[in-house]
Amino acid sequence: MAAPKAVRSRMRAVMTSSRADRSSPASTLNSMDRLPSEILMKILSCLDASALFSIGHVNRLFYQLANDDVLWKKIYIAQLGKNKKRKPKCMDELLLKMATMEVHDRAAGYWKWLHFKTVDAYDMNKWKSHLGLISRHTGLPSQTERVLRNLHVTWELTVSDKSGHECTHEPIWSQFCETAVTLCWSGGGCLPNYQQISTLQLHGVRRIALNCPGLKKPGWRSLMAKLDMQALTESAQVIGQDRLVELKLLQPGIIIGVWRDQSSVAFVMFTLHFHRLVERSIQGSSVCPYVEPIIKPPTDDIDSEYGLHGYQLHIVLHNTASEIMSGSFPQIFCRRTQICDGLIQLTAISRTILSQHTPLPSSINLPWSGEALQGSVKNCCIMSLTLLDEFKKPFWCVSSPVSMELEKTPVSYDYDGEHFLIHCQDSDGQVKMKLVWMEEQKQFVLISLVVYVTVCKVNKHFSTHY
Repeated sequence: MAAPKAVRSRMRAVMTSSRADRSSPASTLNSMDRLPSEILMKILSCLDASALFSIGHVNRLFYQLANDDVLWKKIYIAQLGKNKKRKPKCMDELLLKMATMEVHDRAAGYWKWLHFKTVDAYDMNKWKSHLGLISRHTGLPSQTERVLRNLHVTWELTVSDKSGHECTHEPIWSQFCETAVTLCWSGGGCLPNYQQISTLQLHGVRRIALNCPGLKKPGWRSLMAKLDMQALTESAQVIGQDRLVELKLLQPGIIIGVWRDQSSVAFVMFTLHFHRLVERSIQGSSVCPYVEPIIKPPTDDIDSEYGLHGYQLHIVLHNTASEIMSGSFPQIFCRRTQICDGLIQLTAISRTILSQHTPLPSSINLPWSGEALQGSVKNCCIMSLTLLDEFKKPFWCVSSPVSMELEKTPVSYDYDGEHFLIHCQDSDGQVKMKLVWMEEQKQFVLISLVVYVTVCKVNKHFSTHY
């Protein structure tokens, strides 16, 4: 839409004044400030959403003018009619109704908010179909990383100390792997000492794609995790260390790197599994997380071992730089007689079947980096596990840093090298992986991989009574 001739003349006069005084960066703004508000509103009415949002950050006057509901109502209606392919049959009637609705019929800021929510919904619908493309190996949407990037999703960490002070940080780096993403926030002197942290909150943030260089774009926050550090600090497990940092595992998926012999935080690291990661990152509220819908499989009263067979396991060992191993194991099962201590045992790699044993790279470590320093913790990595039920639906998913501990009294008659154990556990189950270091070949061999799932989880999911 072209500006009226009088407005264009005034704009040229302002630009001429600006060019005449290059030494004063604020000269253009001062000249614009002297324009009557009616003329300014006319000029602003020619701007798109990105430009209008940007100019609202110039000063208090432009903030007030650029948030005018009349301007945003016009942009909202134009957005609805912009793409006819996305217009429902009743859109013409809706546009007519919107055009005749009085601005004062809505609360201040309503039209700006409605415009951004509409753009958000359009973009989400555009990419929702990509989440239906399921990988036959992992049982998860194969386009998760692409969808997250195209929806401009990021994550923020909010840290509160015991005095009540709160600050929010964006990650200094993120690393995607096959079934998870790892996020890292640097201490950098901006975080409280480890003992002084009261709570940690992780939010997914969905930002609107606006052309506003240098400005934080509008968006919505979805709570993904809230940790009470006072309870977790005492039970935190040290899973590894190098000459600079000590890694404390707060709970599966979350570690804090603390400087050796100090209480200051070097970094905070979260590992997020891909299972419903898009939904968890954008569909909760700022205070309530996304609630996963409960989808129960059909009940089967004929199969005496229903819920104990047909599982498929996909597991990845990786670190913050590369993949160590990836494997899929179909048709794993547990017989009713093998249920023990409230756990069903699903064996993917048996210690006694040599053909299943798998060689791994020569080193297993977890590289880390902050804003200024970096290092690598030996015998640590990240494990991302996806267990599918017999209907190929995710049944148990976990992604977490793990440590490799030396076994003092291993039971093995086939290997003479040092034996190591990787053990990961949460409320739904646990994983045990056994490895042997082959000194002559200078590599590890994975000789056992067993997943244990709680009977309670199986009974709840399949409506069984084991």
